[in-house]
Amino acid sequence: MSAIVTRWWWVRHAPIDAPSGTIAGRLDLPADLTDTGAVAAMAARLPFEALWLTTPLRRCRDTARALMDAKGEGLPLQVVPELTEQDFGRWQGRTHADLSAEEPEAVAAFWQAPATATPPEGESFAGLVTRTAAAVEALTGRHCGRDIVMVGHAGPIRAALGHALGLPPERMLALSVDCLHLTRLDHIAGEGPGTWRLTAANIPPR
Repeated sequence: MSAIVTRWWWVRHAPIDAPSGTIAGRLDLPADLTDTGAVAAMAARLPFEALWLTTPLRRCRDTARALMDAKGEGLPLQVVPELTEQDFGRWQGRTHADLSAEEPEAVAAFWQAPATATPPEGESFAGLVTRTAAAVEALTGRHCGRDIVMVGHAGPIRAALGHALGLPPERMLALSVDCLHLTRLDHIAGEGPGTWRLTAANIPPR
C-alpha cells in the first residue's frame, strides 16, 4: 500500500482589533485586515482547491474569507467549533497588565502550572489539547489525502503541533505562533497507524 499524505496548512488569524495585551479567548473580536499585502502574500503560499476550515469566531472567519478572496477562490468554508480558542472565562477582554494588577494572587497561581490551571469559569490548556487532537485525527481520517487549510487560533495550532510531535502540554506552550503566520503538518498514512511530519513552522507571509 502506498503512503497517503494529508497536508494541514495552519494559519493563525490576522491581528485582533483590540488594545495590546488583551486576552481574547473566545470573545468574538474582529481582525485587522488592513495589511492587504500581507494577506495576499500568505494566500500565495496556500494550495488551490483545498478544504477550508475555520472556527466560529469572527477574526478567523474574516481572515479565511480574505485569504480565499486573495486567491480568487469561492470554495465553501467549513466551521469547526472543536478548534476554537481556549476559553479564558472571566479573564477574557482584560489586558494582562490589568489582570496582574487587580488579581495578582490568582495570576501567580495560574502561572505555576499554565498548562493545567483553569482560568475562572474557563478551560485549561490541557483540555484544549485533548479536544484539538481528537478533532484533528477525525478530520484527517475523514479527508485523507487532501490539502486542508485551517485558519485558526494560537492555542489549537500549538496543540496540533504538539500532538504531531508528541510533546506534553507544558512544552507546547513554548511554541511560537504569530498572527498571519503559517505552520504546515503532514500526516502520512500507510499500513501502520500513520505518522506526522512537521514541514514548516510559524512562517511569515513574506
